[in-house]
Amino acid sequence: MKNILFVALVMLCISNFTQAQSTVKNDGNKEDTEKMLLTIFLKHDQSMNLSEIEDVRNKQGFYKSFPPEGVSVVNWYVVMGIGQMVVLELPASKLRDVNLAIEKTAWKAFKSEIYPTYDLYPLIEEKLDNKSKVSY
Repeated sequence: MKNILFVALVMLCISNFTQAQSTVKNDGNKEDTEKMLLTIFLKHDQSMNLSEIEDVRNKQGFYKSFPPEGVSVVNWYVVMGIGQMVVLELPASKLRDVNLAIEKTAWKAFKSEIYPTYDLYPLIEEKLDNKSKVSY
C-alpha cells in the first residue's frame, strides 16, 4: 500500500509542482529565506462518515488554524480511497507551525503523513522528448 501511495505522490508531484518551485528570495538585509514544499496526506478515519469528519475539524478549529500564517497552499486534492493530499509552500522555519496545526486540529478526523518534497520537473523537462505538460 505504501508503494502505491508513494508512486501516486511522485506522479502528482512531478505533474503539478512546476508552478511552486523552491525559491530563494533576498531582502534588503541580504538575508535569504529558502522556501520548501511539503506534501501532507490527511487519511480519512473510515470509522466516521464525511459529516462526522467535518464536525471534528470544525470543533478543533482546523479551518482557522490551517494553513498557519506565512504558509501557502499550492494544491489540495481528494485522493479517493485515501483522503486528502495538501501541498504547501513554506519557509523551513514554519515547519514546526504546520506540524502543530495538524496535530492540534486534524487528528481525530485524519491520520496524517507528511513528506518534504521538491520540484524535479525543471530538471527532467529538458531530458524529455515530449515536453507537453498538463496545466490546470
